Amino acid sequence: MSIYPRFTDQVCVVTGSAQGIGRGVALALAQEGATVVLADRSELVHEVAQEIRELGMQTLVVQSDLETFKGAHQLAKATLSTFGRADVLINNVGGTIWAKPFQEYQEEEIEAEVRRSLFPTLWCCRAFLTDMIARQAGVIVNVSSIATRGIHRIPYSASKGGVNAMTASLAFEQAHNGIRINAVATGGTEAPPRKIPRNPKPLSDQERVWYQGIVDQTLESSLMHRYGTIDEQVRAILFLASKESSYITGTVLPVGGGDQG
Repeated sequence: MSIYPRFTDQVCVVTGSAQGIGRGVALALAQEGATVVLADRSELVHEVAQEIRELGMQTLVVQSDLETFKGAHQLAKATLSTFGRADVLINNVGGTIWAKPFQEYQEEEIEAEVRRSLFPTLWCCRAFLTDMIARQAGVIVNVSSIATRGIHRIPYSASKGGVNAMTASLAFEQAHNGIRINAVATGGTEAPPRKIPRNPKPLSDQERVWYQGIVDQTLESSLMHRYGTIDEQVRAILFLASKESSYITGTVLPVGGGDQG
């Protein structure tokens, strides 16, 4: 356990918590005293739940499709019926599916990118707001990206730009209800290979070139010229989720080695 458990007796919901940054956030919250609700489509989320239980902390797994309004409300209903409230909501679902110049995207690919990286955050904020408003308390942290200024993933960039705009506007709208809403714009992040890739098809030679363009641009845009670690992203997310940031709302915090996105 942390010597400074910032989330003792708090119920914290983490979406996209089966892998990567979401898994890191969920485990860190548990280590700091939180009861963690794990939300993901993948069965892998049960492995994270087991890790949390081994820490001696309580957790709930909700397998749900958060790209849908129904899935987000299923998550909220399960959380509220089990624990009575959600103190913190961390919206982490998202991620580039394809990497290529915009003119190469097909209609269905553009729609799929937006469903993956914008709608889960919209739906989950909508699903949990009613309870937070009733209690006049709550914290939401949306995971955005510095890719709002980047190449070869324009639909994803547009989606994360929408997350940023939503964060600012919703914070403005809900501040009088005691709800703080911020975002972390993650930069390039070193992570283990995904057990379930976003795009299951092997990349063609051309697609590998386009993806390398993203990597090169990310490294060049960062003042530190490196990728970050999962822990570096987790620490920023937990800061905005905690009372340490009690006078911060409507803010997008870039965590990209100096790249402002």
